[in-house]
Amino acid sequence: MKIVNILESTQPIKSDIRNAYIDFSKMTLSLVAVVTDVIRDGRPVIGYGFNSNGRYGQGGLIRDRFLPRLLDADPATLLDDSGENLDPHKIWAQMMINEKPGGHGERSVAVGTIDMAVWDAVAKIAGKPLYQLLAERYGNGQANRRVFVYAAGGYYYPGKGLEGLQREMSSYLERGYSVVKMKIGGASLSEDCGRIESVLNILGPGQQLAVDANGRFDLATAVDYGRALAQYPLFWYEEAGDPLDYELQARLGEVYPGDG
Repeated sequence: MKIVNILESTQPIKSDIRNAYIDFSKMTLSLVAVVTDVIRDGRPVIGYGFNSNGRYGQGGLIRDRFLPRLLDADPATLLDDSGENLDPHKIWAQMMINEKPGGHGERSVAVGTIDMAVWDAVAKIAGKPLYQLLAERYGNGQANRRVFVYAAGGYYYPGKGLEGLQREMSSYLERGYSVVKMKIGGASLSEDCGRIESVLNILGPGQQLAVDANGRFDLATAVDYGRALAQYPLFWYEEAGDPLDYELQARLGEVYPGDG
């Protein structure tokens, strides 16, 4: 068996929403299809992947560097020991040939999108749900059928207001989510506190709120928010600043006692 083609399509996901850092009006994402020569029910098995909407489409990197390396490789070098399925780890290694270690940046998004499609194909070829296949390969064979999920939203949107924010969060709670997350950092601290309080006011027993600044803050602002947010029973305060700003993380931990 072998990969016979890999397709990438960069598509717009235009929206008027924004978080503290990103305006989604020009946002794109990549869709990837890994086409194999395995035939099921008269059709080829195809694995699909896509990248997060917080990253732009990676069509250039995918088409210019990573796809050619896979398509030029000896198909046998991309198979597992049985020779009957793809080996995602060998495929990852093949994609990273001639790439400098470290500093992955956007490269990790491009490779990860293909990786998602490869794992999708592997599970389909094996005839198992991916969660079961992973449990057998890397666990005790018993897949945990329950997983923690939360609803992420609360983006800034023209004319949304507090009532609009409450309606949005209520819609997630009505669908059964017990944890909801909203964006902060795209308005003043006092306005964001008002937004947080408006959501907290609609939560019932067992329901919680998390907030996400999308890495927007400098040290002083992250600390100011940390002190202000400490008064609220938040589930977490996420991504206050650049994750590599270790001083910011340390100082924030001194003033914000909750999860971050």
